[in-house]
Amino acid sequence: MPKIQCSGGKPSNPEHRRCRDLPSARLHRPSAPVRWFVALFTAPPLTPRLLLHTSLCVLTKNNRKKPWKHEDSYIFASEATLPAKDGAILAQAQGQAVARPGAVAGHRAPPLPGRRPPPAKTRAPRPLFCGRTHVQARKASGDRYRGAGQGATPITEPNGRGGRAVTGPCPPRDSPGPRPRPRRTPPRGGGGRAGALFDPRPAPYRASARRSSRRQPGSSARPMERSEAAPVWRLRATGGHRDRDRDRRHAPPREDGDRDMGGKKRGGPRRRRLLPLPEARGAPLVLLYLLGLRALVHVSHRQLLSPPSAAGPRDFSARRARGYLDNITAIGPRTVGSPENEVLAVNYLLEQIRAIERESTDAHKISVDVQRPTGSFSIDFLGGFTSYYANITNVVVKLEPRNGAEHAVLSNCHFDSVPNTPGASDDAVSCAVMLEILNTLSKSSEPLQHAVIFLFNGAEENILQASHGFITQHEWAKSIRAFINLEAAGVGGKELVFQTGPENPWLVQAYVVAAKHPFASVVAQEIFQSGIIPADTDFRIYRDFGNVPGIDLAFIENGYIYHTEYDTSDRILTDSIQRAGDNILAVLKYLATSDKLAKSFEYRHGNVVFFDVFGLFVLAYPAHVGTIMNYITAAIAFLYLIKKVLQPKTRAIHNLKKFFTAFGLTLISWVCTLVTVLIVAVFVSVIGRSLSWYTHFYVSVFLYGTAAAAKLILVHTLAKKFFYKNTNEQYLGDIFFDASLMIWSIALAMITQMGLCSAFICTLWVAFPLLAKLMIHKELSQRGATIKFVMMYMLGMFVPYLYMMYLSWTVFEMFTPIMGRSGSEILPDVVLAGFIVVITMILSSYFINFIYLVKSTKTTLITLTTVFVVTLILVCSGIFFPYSSDAANPKPKRVFLQHMSRKFHDLDGNVVKSDSGIWINGFDYNGISHITPHVPEINDTIRTPCEEQAPFCGLPWILPVHFMFRKNWYLPAPEIFPRSPIHFKVLSKELMPWNSVRLSFEVSGPSHMSVYVRPHEGSALSTWSLGDGRPVASLGGDYFVFYSHGLQATPWHFWVELTAPEKHSDGIVSLAIAAHYFFGEDQKSPQLYALLERLPNWTFSSGWSCTYDLFVF
Repeated sequence: MPKIQCSGGKPSNPEHRRCRDLPSARLHRPSAPVRWFVALFTAPPLTPRLLLHTSLCVLTKNNRKKPWKHEDSYIFASEATLPAKDGAILAQAQGQAVARPGAVAGHRAPPLPGRRPPPAKTRAPRPLFCGRTHVQARKASGDRYRGAGQGATPITEPNGRGGRAVTGPCPPRDSPGPRPRPRRTPPRGGGGRAGALFDPRPAPYRASARRSSRRQPGSSARPMERSEAAPVWRLRATGGHRDRDRDRRHAPPREDGDRDMGGKKRGGPRRRRLLPLPEARGAPLVLLYLLGLRALVHVSHRQLLSPPSAAGPRDFSARRARGYLDNITAIGPRTVGSPENEVLAVNYLLEQIRAIERESTDAHKISVDVQRPTGSFSIDFLGGFTSYYANITNVVVKLEPRNGAEHAVLSNCHFDSVPNTPGASDDAVSCAVMLEILNTLSKSSEPLQHAVIFLFNGAEENILQASHGFITQHEWAKSIRAFINLEAAGVGGKELVFQTGPENPWLVQAYVVAAKHPFASVVAQEIFQSGIIPADTDFRIYRDFGNVPGIDLAFIENGYIYHTEYDTSDRILTDSIQRAGDNILAVLKYLATSDKLAKSFEYRHGNVVFFDVFGLFVLAYPAHVGTIMNYITAAIAFLYLIKKVLQPKTRAIHNLKKFFTAFGLTLISWVCTLVTVLIVAVFVSVIGRSLSWYTHFYVSVFLYGTAAAAKLILVHTLAKKFFYKNTNEQYLGDIFFDASLMIWSIALAMITQMGLCSAFICTLWVAFPLLAKLMIHKELSQRGATIKFVMMYMLGMFVPYLYMMYLSWTVFEMFTPIMGRSGSEILPDVVLAGFIVVITMILSSYFINFIYLVKSTKTTLITLTTVFVVTLILVCSGIFFPYSSDAANPKPKRVFLQHMSRKFHDLDGNVVKSDSGIWINGFDYNGISHITPHVPEINDTIRTPCEEQAPFCGLPWILPVHFMFRKNWYLPAPEIFPRSPIHFKVLSKELMPWNSVRLSFEVSGPSHMSVYVRPHEGSALSTWSLGDGRPVASLGGDYFVFYSHGLQATPWHFWVELTAPEKHSDGIVSLAIAAHYFFGEDQKSPQLYALLERLPNWTFSSGWSCTYDLFVF
């Protein structure tokens, strides 16, 4: 059968042009039907057999299901399979050389009309068709690149099954056979396809070379020279080695992951397509990783100390300190004004101090003073109010060298407690620690450079009154240059440094150098100073009224029993006492021997960033240094992202679109997650199942944590399935990592610009992931998302993830108990759900890319959804009761009850209205809904009426917290008659200049009283005798004054001055006064006792009696 040979016709021959331009048609990548019809309607009439071969030639491209598995291959028939006539028609249809009918092998046939006869030379072996192809995996097949410069010639090579390989444009008919050419490998990252015969010339030069081979008008026809040959691509035949076939089935993906209409990659650098990470490996690894971090955090938080078996006299002894603690708490509740606080506790402290003084060495001098100050001040705590105190008690001890000292450092604690609680952690344990520190320092043979003042103040729970009396009135206060304040917001555990300064970074440096077991965080400082925690300490008084810098420490563990009857000394671990004593003793000694203490004002410059590293040590540096570091880190991240997105320049716009799409999708997924979880939290609150996690911590994780994770994964899974349907997984994982890096870089720049020291967290979340990405990017690009890559990735993220888990647990440990005493207006489930969502978003920010790297997320979504649905059903069914009376770990519900008697007087002093009853308030959002089954008399139909004409609704609030408790109940009860009733009278009414009226009053009564003032319409409270003379209004516009006194207090005198209109027939001001009986025989009435006995044992109820009188002037 005659062989079909390629014609060497003129370049202008249309058939020849089709033959030569066949490879370039692949660049346009028309669909298979289009290629079919182009071949069908541009070719001569086809015989059935020829039609079959033509179909195979055109349609098998990009068809992996056919036997011709290579997606870029053109599969052609061998010469020996076609008759001469069919071969000629087929060659002409494909734009190749035309075979002459009747031609036989080795003989030249007559030329066709319009063709120039070829030279009479020995013909070299010819390829069947002119074209080129792409070989995917050169390693599997053994193929190599071959250089094809301008002098390259087309070649023929045997394929894997004995046929001929298809080569580039046909050489002249009578040209000699192919010559060996040097092999040449294209540079890495080039645009060529693996396995191709490489032409190093850029595409425009190759195209111009092809165009120059065509005959121009007026030029003579000539055959194409070998130096003008186009690049040659090898054809891989079907069959062959199994590994080679497997490589054919996977197309090499582009780094930008974009696909064309046919599903093939478009241009640009290519890399081998790798298998995605199996879900069965990816999800468990991430879960185990997070659980492992949580275990490390748990160990770090519970890592306390064992006290030494035999502490020497110069060492801090937790056992001796526990003896002090037990004796103080044995006194009982120590309310200001009570004998327990003013007499028994004071006498015990003085007794122990004198015993320490007797055993002290001659190197020290100990002085003791009992102060009973009187004063007043205004504070913006709880919406703002004014405080007045009289004859309260402070016990002050001064330890100094024998020759005296000019400067001193202060150590402060308070020995009073809230009503009805023993106050072991708040703050008897701190006083016990200070007594033991005094004992240890006094027995040292080396004198201190500066004095140490120990203040045992007796009125901190009355909103910081005793510390104000000391720092503003005591003669020793002028020598104080720094202080350490010991507080508590929980029972035991580690003591956290949560406030320093203001400014004075040398104080933080002193703690860093001296503390043996540091635990500090500038994040806690900024959270506390933001005011979102309804609490305050003596730190504020020393800072604002004494202008003294200091360090504020507090126990934060187990805040569930803070300010309850369960706050007993046996619940405080001896290890906690030893730890606190070691730290405070070391810091006090460091400050008392530091030269900086005497010149503390010279070192007052800027803030400081500080945080402990898992309780091992503290990192601290000036805030301005942190600002520079933050901006440099953010700039490096931005430069990295800009360089990566804008290269190559030809695809910069495309890359920018892809990048910002991933950036926006990440933010959208976060917003959707937050909204979804908050809707769940609101639903749980509305159906009355709030605080189901209060006793069972992991309920919050299973309910809100799984909902957040499932929603986040679902959004990205849907995006992967529908929006990124044909995009490479590695590219998606890479670009979503960059999107998260961009978010953290923006957050870092913004928080730094706001001047917050907490920006160091963002620095960790930018620097370490960026370094990890640069180190393991090669592993991902070469091997894909393997187990090795995942392990290296997690190792690179270890520092930011571990610290975030550590910090999150610290904040969680502080905030969760606060939700049980945050008032009835805050939805605790919404707050906690929002906190969990934020933590989920942070922890998932660099794991979002795993959603695109894994093959599927179906099992993960089903598992998370199942856990969420089951937990939600259990929560709705009420199986998780919020409160607990467990003796080992109680988590009670807080309720306060007041048996009150109210009287409302008119302008003439006559009583126009009076009532009496038990006023009930719950400290949390649930109100008393869980209590009503035990006390049926209390129900929602009996609500406390608000007297609109009276300040603060005519209710006897002990503090201005009316905005926090709006769900309260009123149970009618008989009137009470205290044995020490309040005495209130007007001393004078004076008309002052500028149309003002001054009203002077005298009040006497119990140790705790509240005054409420509301000017009438047209009047204004201009000044008074309290504080600095400028009235401070509370939320709502009324004025609140909190009063307390110690023993043997004289009557309270004060005056108010108001501007009044000319006509004031209804008076110019309404003034109410309430008396609160927190101890003694008047504390609880028989009716109140009976009601308290009926409350369940999982409640902590604080009850007292009070009277309320309203007057109009």
